[in-house]
Amino acid sequence: MGSLADTAEPTMKAQIRTAVFPVAGRGTRFLPATKASPKEMLPVVDKPLIQYAVEEALAAGAERLVFITGASKRAIEDHFDSDPELEKLLESQGKSELAQQMRAVLPAYATCIYIRQPAPLGLGHAVLCAEAAVGREPFFVHLADDLIDAAVPCLKQMAASFAFHRGSLLGVEEVPRRDTDKYGIVEVEAAREPVSRIRSIVEKPRPAVAPSTLAVVGRYVLTPDIFDDLRQVGRGAGGEIQLTDGIARLLKREAVYAHRFEGKRFDCGNKLGYLQATVEFALAHPELSHSFRRYLLQLVGELPSPASGARKAGARQKAGAARKRRLAAKTARKT
Repeated sequence: MGSLADTAEPTMKAQIRTAVFPVAGRGTRFLPATKASPKEMLPVVDKPLIQYAVEEALAAGAERLVFITGASKRAIEDHFDSDPELEKLLESQGKSELAQQMRAVLPAYATCIYIRQPAPLGLGHAVLCAEAAVGREPFFVHLADDLIDAAVPCLKQMAASFAFHRGSLLGVEEVPRRDTDKYGIVEVEAAREPVSRIRSIVEKPRPAVAPSTLAVVGRYVLTPDIFDDLRQVGRGAGGEIQLTDGIARLLKREAVYAHRFEGKRFDCGNKLGYLQATVEFALAHPELSHSFRRYLLQLVGELPSPASGARKAGARQKAGAARKRRLAAKTARKT
């Protein structure tokens, strides 16, 4: 007969080996650019969004990369595949450094798994599709739309928090109250702490009823128990299986924490956020920063300031009014 130790639940591993990337969305806000190319392949300077996402996960210790894909997403698979022919061509042209960059897109120890999401049934369903690849281990979920520039990669920060708390974590940041209906919003026990246990979570609440302004922004460390909850929640808002609903069930039976990450987030799911990321990453690029900064300064110098623009508009209005008065006076004299 086995001992009690033989039948006990295994201790939750601190190391997180698997990262899940839900990339099945069609990117309709960037059409027509995303008609035939995944939005995750949009470049920020010289790397696509999905490569930034993978590099962050690898820096946090992930070794198994699970992509939940949909139609027209083959370019992601091609990007992380080796291309000996291209590398050989670059070498023959004396571009050895660029050839090495191509080899470094995915390190040899990392494994890619591609799973097709059969229908657009929401983020929760996409995570559920990864269950067989994840197994009974904690795992990362990374939404590539949220690009976070940080000295310590965001998922690496969260992995350290998980090693201490041993519970699911959600990456969060403060947002303006007017924007709460764009995010999952959490209420926490200690609002000012960098990591705090979550009391409740609600999907996209109206500003008037939002429990806080602490928003979930595309970074998760989840325990495998989330899969049981996602199977039970059914379809929620928009007829989709919402990850937020699964997390709401999970926190009723185990601790789930909000992690305030350090770094600057760019919402590359919209055009303005994507342009902002492109400008700021270009300004930090070792080869481009100096010339690009000079170009921007020159461009700004050529643009009229808001004040001067207003003065010019006012002058035009006064000149127009004066012309009308002169024309009216001239017409009156003739009559």
